[in-house]
Amino acid sequence: MSILHFNIGSNQDRRKNIRSALNQLQNFFEKIKISSLYESPSEGFEGQDFYNVGVNVETPKTASEVLEILHKIEDSLGRNRTMPKFSSRIIDLDLVIYDDMIDEKINVPRKDILRYAFVLAPLLELNPDGIHPEKGVSYLKLWEDFESHKVFDLNQYNIEKLYN
Repeated sequence: MSILHFNIGSNQDRRKNIRSALNQLQNFFEKIKISSLYESPSEGFEGQDFYNVGVNVETPKTASEVLEILHKIEDSLGRNRTMPKFSSRIIDLDLVIYDDMIDEKINVPRKDILRYAFVLAPLLELNPDGIHPEKGVSYLKLWEDFESHKVFDLNQYNIEKLYN
């Protein structure tokens, strides 16, 4: 069994779309752990704030099978893949970590771990003892580096905020 971490984000009908994505993940994976809900401003464009959650799962599936599932879920929720990288999203499901795999072709570990607090914060929350496969340092150390620069705006909420 492999341990994976996903990041789910949305800035369009955020609660509904993230709830729907989480519900669909249950059809494909077991032992699902969900982080707190994180809210952050859009990055690289003007748009509504995003909600993001991190999700850990265990699976025997290969990375390519997992990516196929994530794309299927995005497609079912109306994800438009022709939109620019930095634009509003109905839903975005990213494979962030797949065990200790390093694979540039599929961007694992996801480069966004080192760029965005909304990716690193839920990863750290669910994997407090985790070590970045490429950097060889803990997610806690990476977070301390983020905190020392404080060039981000990130709010953390109980996941129940999705359902209220």
